[in-house]
Amino acid sequence: MTELLATTPGLFPLPDWAKSELADLKGHQKGDLIGGDESGQIADAYDRARSDAVDDQRDAGLDRIVEGQLRWDDMLAHPLAVHDSVDTGGIVRYYDNNNFYRDPRVVEALTPSGDVAGELDAATELLDGDAPLQAVLPGPYSLADLATDEHYGDEAEFLAAVAEFLADEVAAFPDHETLFLLDPSLVAAPPDDDIAPDVPEAIDTVAAATDADVVVHTYFGALSEKTYAHLLDADVSAVGLDLVADDREQTVYNASEYGCPEDVALGVADGQNTLVESGETLRERASWFREQVPATDFETVYLSTNTEPFYLPVNKYREKLGALAAAADLDQEVTA
Repeated sequence: MTELLATTPGLFPLPDWAKSELADLKGHQKGDLIGGDESGQIADAYDRARSDAVDDQRDAGLDRIVEGQLRWDDMLAHPLAVHDSVDTGGIVRYYDNNNFYRDPRVVEALTPSGDVAGELDAATELLDGDAPLQAVLPGPYSLADLATDEHYGDEAEFLAAVAEFLADEVAAFPDHETLFLLDPSLVAAPPDDDIAPDVPEAIDTVAAATDADVVVHTYFGALSEKTYAHLLDADVSAVGLDLVADDREQTVYNASEYGCPEDVALGVADGQNTLVESGETLRERASWFREQVPATDFETVYLSTNTEPFYLPVNKYREKLGALAAAADLDQEVTA
């Protein structure tokens, strides 16, 4: 019997009170973004916002609880943007939307930082063993794609170095049930033939650093056929697929043609649209996908927003959490 788990890819919107308080504490300029050396007052504000994020998920009834990544001013580029071996350059667009991040320019060898582990330690204290923790990191390909290499000088070597850096970060994490690696660049800027065979090896490097179930979550559309085939070479528990994007028929084709792992993460709720889908609608989307791929008897299906929900107002993000939990808890599966 397939287990349905309600979860998210993290990167939540800041509560309104935190936006106002942090604007006063941090300012509004590029140089005021998080750098890993924030003051005690700023750290305290993020601690309280983290507590809100954990409470939101517990109140909604999610099956996996994320830390929320509220400090990640640079979205997925955060782990590099706060690193001592990285200089932040100009502001660049975050994929094809109206969000921006500081270009992380890697100028020295990457070493373990423990920044994300510190966030997860704080979340673990809030959970106190009552709910399973889900860690979130950028996938190695996306993090390398979002950064500028000014040290390694070779694309494959840089990807391998980013993967080793992420693996070292994971090794410092507290106990976690799952690890979501967010890899939208596999869709938005797919690897060319020279680097594509190195991507699954980079993912394996990160996945080998944890005993948790590892999910490589892709979004902003469907993977190309070739990229999907390469992704299946990675030794992970599940791949994450965007079922909201218009090209989901390509996603279904990939899964039907090349197969799927026994676990899958389905982006069934729109992380960029304020329309809140009902639990029944989200369940229908998941059922539709499973009916299109009848050859795979999934053991676990993670039900998630397709993208990070930080695009949403806080009230809509909370409603979407509730809808995901409701979709996973429906007693009778709805057919499309």
